[in-house]
Amino acid sequence: MPRIVDIAAFVHSFRVGGYDVSRMRPPSIVVGDPKAGEAYFKTARAGRGGFGGPAAASNVPPATVTVTPASGPKVEGRLVRIDDFIVTLTLADGMPRTFRRDGETPKVAIHDPLQPHKDLLRRYSDTDIHNLTAYLVTVK
Repeated sequence: MPRIVDIAAFVHSFRVGGYDVSRMRPPSIVVGDPKAGEAYFKTARAGRGGFGGPAAASNVPPATVTVTPASGPKVEGRLVRIDDFIVTLTLADGMPRTFRRDGETPKVAIHDPLQPHKDLLRRYSDTDIHNLTAYLVTVK
């Protein structure tokens, strides 16, 4: 019967992909033009007030929601889930609330602090994103 120490030695004898120097590195997935990406970055930074910095993304508050039922007061809280049938939120006291949705009832207003960034995604072309990524990997 093998001992635990023997089994551990056997398992540790296997070569792991990250430590196996004989394995080839995969080709880079960065396919853009870094010079075009740099130009795009500088143009966007000057023309739109910049992309923001590390601090801009580090403390983003969660999306919130205001639900206005057909009868009763508005209810506000942190958005947990929304689909065509329900909206679930967490109240300030930590209690969850779920409302059934039927078309436009109840009225639901989502307040997402990242929405302006999400809206910009439709404006960027694949080429712009590839070029910008190629530029950003050169910045150290």
